[in-house]
Amino acid sequence: MTRRIAVTGVGIVCALGRDQREFWSNTIEGRGGIGRLDLFEAPGCRSDRAAQARPDSASERRRASRTDRFCMMAAREATAQAGLSEAELASFGVSLGSSTAGMLEAEAWSRRCFSSGFARARPSQVLHLPSSTPADAVARALGASGPRLSNMTACSSSAASVGLAADLIRDGDARGMIAGGGDALCLMTYAGFNALRLLDAGPCRPFDAGRQGLSLGEGAGALVLEDWAGAVERGARPLAEFLEYGASCDAHHMTAPHPEGRGAAGAMATALARAGLQADQVDHINAHGTGTQLNDISEAKAIREVFGARAARIPVTSSKSQLGHLLGGSGGVEAVALVLSLMHQMIPPTLRCQIPDPDVGLDVVSGSARAASLRIGISNSFGFGGTNYSLLFAAVS
Repeated sequence: MTRRIAVTGVGIVCALGRDQREFWSNTIEGRGGIGRLDLFEAPGCRSDRAAQARPDSASERRRASRTDRFCMMAAREATAQAGLSEAELASFGVSLGSSTAGMLEAEAWSRRCFSSGFARARPSQVLHLPSSTPADAVARALGASGPRLSNMTACSSSAASVGLAADLIRDGDARGMIAGGGDALCLMTYAGFNALRLLDAGPCRPFDAGRQGLSLGEGAGALVLEDWAGAVERGARPLAEFLEYGASCDAHHMTAPHPEGRGAAGAMATALARAGLQADQVDHINAHGTGTQLNDISEAKAIREVFGARAARIPVTSSKSQLGHLLGGSGGVEAVALVLSLMHQMIPPTLRCQIPDPDVGLDVVSGSARAASLRIGISNSFGFGGTNYSLLFAAVS
């Protein structure tokens, strides 16, 4: 028998809030977190905008990167909501995704090396760089001694980490998992996306006819996943159910999606098939929705391929219009956003989608939040190299 997976806690930190209550209030009210970048200087870049978050000032600050701190904040909120004791947490594992990890700190170390000499630069800053450090930091902070996974598959990293965490629970290798991921802004990725001419000079406009590119953001999203029967036995209240995930690869291009959305369609179709669901059972799509010319069109084609004529009637939103693109952390944050939509039966708006691109042909929720009867939702995360993940969640009564 397939084990059911309960979501018993969620945590989030991003430009719209430092916890789920603040985040949900701001996102439903249609507020945007994309503003002027002041974390570092980026002269010569096409854009000076980003969605910056505020990390905590905990004692771990000196021993943790900015990404680590975001992930610890989200994980602490999620495990507190799940009501896990220290003893229970000890049997849980951690599965987190990231694409920048400690790159911001490594950049500071490099600048110090070249300005003051290698002898004056602290080597400890470089230790934040491996992609494994966020998962290590969370496991250490919470005393979670179960399986530990660190995933780096570009912008689908934390979505992949949620799916892999569910696999471990279903295989009986973990009682529960803290899953998701996060990323912090850094100059290398900011300048890199500018060099690719993928950033909008202003806040991004997913699915709008005049869109010019994406906006980068930072933060983290975490979910507590556990065996449903075990969660109920310990008295936890499931917030939602994780149903399944689908994974695929475009095998097409290093940075561009397949123009027909071949891999994206494959990920969504696989998730539905694994869950034993029909396309007409999905009530909402939290789209990857970056705001670039190629991504929005290819994702729309993929949605129409999977959902057919009904694609034009399924409400779609892009969280990135409010939070920016969190790269490796986007899948975790957007999974949290989808769970909250299922819990509150509300769909946040896609900001600045004033004139929907006619080639998109989807029901993009814009202007203001929309109340809806939501049973099943899907969250899409697609990364460079054509790595695609789609996560399916269901509401609980």
